[in-house]
Amino acid sequence: MSLAPFGRRRLRVTGRRAIGAYDVLSVADPDGPAPDAGQFAMLAAADGWGGLEDERPFLPRAFSVARRHPDGTLDFVLEDVGPGTERLCALAPGEDVWLVGPLGRGFAPPGEGRRPVLVGGGVGIAPLMIWSDVLGGPTALLGFRDAAHAEGAALLPGARVATDDGSAGHHGLVTELLAEEIGFALRSSQARTSGRRYSSHANRTPLKICRRSGRSQLRIVAVVTCSRLAHEPPRSTL
Repeated sequence: MSLAPFGRRRLRVTGRRAIGAYDVLSVADPDGPAPDAGQFAMLAAADGWGGLEDERPFLPRAFSVARRHPDGTLDFVLEDVGPGTERLCALAPGEDVWLVGPLGRGFAPPGEGRRPVLVGGGVGIAPLMIWSDVLGGPTALLGFRDAAHAEGAALLPGARVATDDGSAGHHGLVTELLAEEIGFALRSSQARTSGRRYSSHANRTPLKICRRSGRSQLRIVAVVTCSRLAHEPPRSTL
């Protein structure tokens, strides 16, 4: 497991490109440790990171490492859903970020004779990108809200896609593609949900499939909401 150096590092942004509803932010980290697939980093803009006259500085945001290039450049997949990600999505090459990482425990390699299947949705596809690089491009199943978000599937070429509204790929949830891939029979009441927020009942579906299929690894990426004052409505803190 790769361990983060003590303290944060100030690193240069080398690129940012839009892919559908997402931005891929590239950061030069030639002297940092190579992250394991599944690890993440805490990111904060070096300048303009909150802290205006009437507000506190933002907290760093956690992002899975999506890819590490041979020169040490790290890629992160972002979506503008709140004040922190809005600032990060506005970064231009030449600006700096503060980074702490790699953090967390990465994925374990598949056992002998096992066929890996990578499954993710939304910004949760990020750790699958680096894992796919390590595994040599295994089967990947990706779920998105709509066609605009599904353009992010280009980050994992050859992946099968599902969308909530049916505007691209399979009309339904990515767990339905997973069930089909491994031959697991799903009842519609277990897999169908409405909107972007999955119900707790539907969230148990991947766990059931994982238990039935044997040795599996599950990573949950969630948007955290809070309110700074009692009278303020909750908002995304990302």
